[in-house]
Amino acid sequence: MNIDIPEGKHPIEYVWGDMVPGIGMAAANFSLSVYSHTTLGLREFEAARLRIAQINGCLFCLDWRTDRDGEKVEEEFSDAVTEWRTTDAFDDRTRLAAEYAERYALDHHGLDDEFWTRMTAHYSQVEIVELSMSIGSWLAFGRLNRVLGLDAVCVLPTG
Repeated sequence: MNIDIPEGKHPIEYVWGDMVPGIGMAAANFSLSVYSHTTLGLREFEAARLRIAQINGCLFCLDWRTDRDGEKVEEEFSDAVTEWRTTDAFDDRTRLAAEYAERYALDHHGLDDEFWTRMTAHYSQVEIVELSMSIGSWLAFGRLNRVLGLDAVCVLPTG
């Protein structure tokens, strides 16, 4: 761990709450809002989320599976996300979500007219904004936890 955590303190609660309470609580609320207010389908949501987790290398994010009323993506889904270009497990929306997440994280200047033509053929503008905010949340907070060494002890806050 790269941050000194006082004895008896929970690492995530300490870093996100005690160290920077004004920023940390706002960040936690934004992070939780991505899950509680999404209108995106589970498969496209998870394709984008897992692609960012793979890029960030966040251990917790790689192990996490979003649960919607007892429904989760299949165990092999993560492998399909890795192979998003060629997998036959994805429909167009799911494949585009994984592609968008990757390009958002690694080549956002390369999002050209050809990409946006494909994206807008399958996603509304509202869905694109929602997906963009979700990807931004996962990129920022998953990377923060990985860089600070918190990803091995990360648990989602309740409440």
